[in-house]
Amino acid sequence: MSRELLLLAVGDVAADRPDPRRCFDHVRARVREADVAFCQLEVNLTTRGVRLPQARHTMRGDPAIAAAIRDAGFHVVSFAGNHCMDWGMEAFQDTIDNLQEAELQVVGVGANIAAARQPVFVERDGVRIAFLAYSTILPMGYWAEASRPGCAPMRAFTIYEQIEHDQPGTPARIHTYPQRDDLKALVSDVRQARAQADFVAVSLHWGIHFVPAVLADYQRDVAYAAIDAGADAILGHHAHILKGVEIYKDRPIFYSLANFAVDLRMDKAHAESKSFKEIQALSPDWVPDFDSLYNFPPASRMSIAAELVLHEGGLRDVAIRPLYINSSAQPEIMQPEDPRFEQIRAYLEDISAQADLQTRFKQRGDLIALEAA
Repeated sequence: MSRELLLLAVGDVAADRPDPRRCFDHVRARVREADVAFCQLEVNLTTRGVRLPQARHTMRGDPAIAAAIRDAGFHVVSFAGNHCMDWGMEAFQDTIDNLQEAELQVVGVGANIAAARQPVFVERDGVRIAFLAYSTILPMGYWAEASRPGCAPMRAFTIYEQIEHDQPGTPARIHTYPQRDDLKALVSDVRQARAQADFVAVSLHWGIHFVPAVLADYQRDVAYAAIDAGADAILGHHAHILKGVEIYKDRPIFYSLANFAVDLRMDKAHAESKSFKEIQALSPDWVPDFDSLYNFPPASRMSIAAELVLHEGGLRDVAIRPLYINSSAQPEIMQPEDPRFEQIRAYLEDISAQADLQTRFKQRGDLIALEAA
């Protein structure tokens, strides 16, 4: 009989400081307690490459970040996202190599589409966990193909329906749908992983960034299809703020785990750029702070770690550990007596209700427990 295992999952990581280990100073102890820990990498780890013209917001990360992630206690890293090819093919491969040299398992990317769709397996005390990773947020050319490197895609289409056809210029209704072949491939991947593992986690870089509560239609379609195929948890990220959590067939869907350890410096030129102002408009209370290492909207300071308890029969328990990100871009664990603990719990409850996810969030010791309504 195997013991229970702790799988800890967080969102985006992108260090930009002389000593990247400092990003994790307040959370390292807890991450290291997990039997398996997962995160999403948002930056290339390389000294080479030329920035691709379709890369909107990017930086080149120090290869030492890989060792810092491993030192923090992580084991599995998804690189499937909208930054994976920002600095070209050499930088893309450098990143994978640097992560692997730091003894991290990399998922969701590869030299071709077959490699990008391969699961990563982690075994602890007889319990085998499979990870798969995909991205919907995809600049042109970032997804892998039969003879091209990149990430595993889970693309979606957008349709704008004019609601009042006799009144030009009125707001449209927005519909999104999964790309059929990508969804078919994802379902096939999950089924194959399910046959080889006790627990399957599917990472998805997706959704609508910075807009509170709102989910795109395709996200539910993809998440439900993955769970129907055998996935045990959906680990979402990219939005840079928390989104709601749903329990579907007793399996958790974390639509956005939010930022975890993301450094974002800001200067006047960046703050006044057209590209930043377009994003800033999504969050009207976003005020740049040139003295801070964390330049995101106020809601982006709230974050979580998903803590999943597993055993050889699969998923036993799901809970949330509330985090708050300080001005040095470091996540801090919130204790129940800190008012920010309740702030995060109430925020999750509110945005989940707005998205009609039917989930309750209740304090349980130093965690937040999830219950399907």
